[in-house]
Formats: sequence, C-alpha cells, structure tokens
Amino acid sequence: MRKILIHLVFIAAVAGFGILSGFLNLPGEWYQSLQKPFFNPPAWVFAPAWTTLYVLIGIAGARTWLRAPASAAMQIWFAQMALNLLWSPAFFGYHSPVAGLFVIVAMLLAILSFIATVRHIDRTAAWLFVPYALWVSFATTLNLAILLLN
Repeated sequence: MRKILIHLVFIAAVAGFGILSGFLNLPGEWYQSLQKPFFNPPAWVFAPAWTTLYVLIGIAGARTWLRAPASAAMQIWFAQMALNLLWSPAFFGYHSPVAGLFVIVAMLLAILSFIATVRHIDRTAAWLFVPYALWVSFATTLNLAILLLN
C-alpha cells in the first residue's frame, strides 16, 4: 500500500505542478504572433503528450525515491523537475525564446544525466525517462527554431 501511495503522490505532484505552470503561463497572443517552423505540432498535441510524460516522470521519481531517496539520481530528478517547471515562465511568461532555450538545454542535460545515473539503481526508471528525453530533444529543437525565426 505504501508503494502505491508514494507513486500516486509523485504522479499527482508532477502532473499538478506541471498543469499549474502551464495555466499560469499560457501561450497567448504573443506566441501566436511568432513565426514557427514547419514541424511545429498543432496545439492539441501538447496536453496529451505532457500528461503522458508527467505520469512517466512521476513513476520514475517514485521508483527512485523508494530505492534510493538520498541518491544523486534523486537529486537530479528534483533538479530536472525544477527546470521543467521553469521553462513555461521563461518562454511564455517572459516572452523569451532565449531564456526558454537556456532552461530547456539545462533540462535536457538533467534528463540525460538522470537516465545515466539512475540506470545503476533502477533500469525501469531510466527507460521511463527515454520518451521524456526524446520529447524534450524535439522541444529544444523547436525552441531554437522559434528563436532563429524571430
């Protein structure tokens, strides 16, 4: 029962903070006015993509917490989560693709570092971060393209 509760807390916290960050930093007219690359996905893609990723991030965090709560992997997990929550205010809140790019590059490095570090503790947690790493790699490319086009 304890393991299930920890998983639910992690998933709820990650999804809750992610949704809150999104609501507090909506794209709005500024974002709509920007030139976007041809590979910019339609707006409806982002909510289901991030919801799925938040569940995977939460599960990976819970698994790591249960196995090694004071580990470097757990510290990196919290760091990538902080960077994740910082990206929307940096990009949308401050209307700054430059700030967004700095945050997302740091986030991608933290994600990759988490995967490399946690694989020694829990291979499943590492694999749960692979879709996240792929999505953030794509989002980094998208952020850079928007910066270059504007």
